[in-house]
Amino acid sequence: MKTALFARFALSLALLAACAPLGALAQSRRLPPQQPQKKNQRPGDKPEAEQQQEPLPPDIVNDKEQEVVKVDTKIVNIEAVVINKKTKTIVMGLKKEQFAVFEDGVQKEVTNFATPEAPITVAVLLEYSKLGQVLGFYGSGGQEPGQYEVLRPTAMFLQQFIRPPQDYVTVIAYDMRPTPLTDFTNDPGRIGAVINLLLRNQPVSREANLFDALKLTLTGGRADSVVLENSEARTSEYAGMASLQGRRKAIFLVSSGVDTFSKINYDQTRKIVQNAGVPIYIIGTGEMFMKKYGDQMSAQDGLDGSTSPGRMTMLQAKNTLQTIANETGGAYFPVTFPSELPTTLQAINAMMRSQYSLAFRPDEQRRDGKRRKLEVKVDVDGDGKYDDKEFVVRSRQFYNPPAEAKPGTVSEKK
Repeated sequence: MKTALFARFALSLALLAACAPLGALAQSRRLPPQQPQKKNQRPGDKPEAEQQQEPLPPDIVNDKEQEVVKVDTKIVNIEAVVINKKTKTIVMGLKKEQFAVFEDGVQKEVTNFATPEAPITVAVLLEYSKLGQVLGFYGSGGQEPGQYEVLRPTAMFLQQFIRPPQDYVTVIAYDMRPTPLTDFTNDPGRIGAVINLLLRNQPVSREANLFDALKLTLTGGRADSVVLENSEARTSEYAGMASLQGRRKAIFLVSSGVDTFSKINYDQTRKIVQNAGVPIYIIGTGEMFMKKYGDQMSAQDGLDGSTSPGRMTMLQAKNTLQTIANETGGAYFPVTFPSELPTTLQAINAMMRSQYSLAFRPDEQRRDGKRRKLEVKVDVDGDGKYDDKEFVVRSRQFYNPPAEAKPGTVSEKK
């Protein structure tokens, strides 16, 4: 039974590779947009004379020889959602004095505070790979194209929960490498063009480099030119979420969690997402596949000669997504059936739009580069005591301040 299953699994991958259309998304020619598109104005863009200098969020400094993870020490931003443990309802209407922020157990003064009424900027990051396609195909029993498992929640979120013109969204699809489909936009027509583009194409590569995609989404960098801008250049600079200032931010990730061939590893990825200060809300795919075939899979990858992921790989993928969600203050939802999506997406939207924005100034004397533990506590009833037993605060758990530059090392960017 096991041999027959994996033989079919390997054969499906081979057939998909042979049948990939020339117009596929990430590594083939660009499909022209429905109408001429102009380069988007990023949220918060102002004429240079009107711009105000604000502390930059955490960033990554790239170097050919080594990478240095950098956090601006002037301010640490935290997005927090307060949830009643018993009723699972989100608590609104809280004030600055009802919150307390702790760094390694030491309370810090909350210098900045914003309530959840502000519009939001969301990066939608989706896995668009043959691997995800096959997991979805067998998970559905061959009832529909496998990529629908990823496209369905993405399209529903873009159509139902992004509210132009106040909200902005950017969409990035990834397989072997991340490909921005649209830069930050509040144009409903452009959002519709993204959905149409995804539906008219099929995945190309079996690789699913989640870690590289998260790095680009958060910190930006050189990437494939934005698809809907129909650029003549193959690559261009893409500005990530961390470069946005004065905006409420979140990432909506739809992924199996499998990373096959990224240039950065899991530990580096964790440091990047911890430092970015952007909550990541995740829909985990491949759940139905695992429930159907998990007990028949090999423990490790390809032990029977197939190219399928092993049971340990799939379990580690799930753990990766859970960790990323928890450490960024987001949430992880393993979705098995399409009927779960409306409730799940409503929950994600509610949490995104209920984020209290807090900030504090870290201790300038502690510039050792070591990880700091962050904790947010809340006094909901105003009695002077923290309500840890009744309420939970979802917020980022760590950040890494920069270490003092030493002679002969790469110095931090000013």
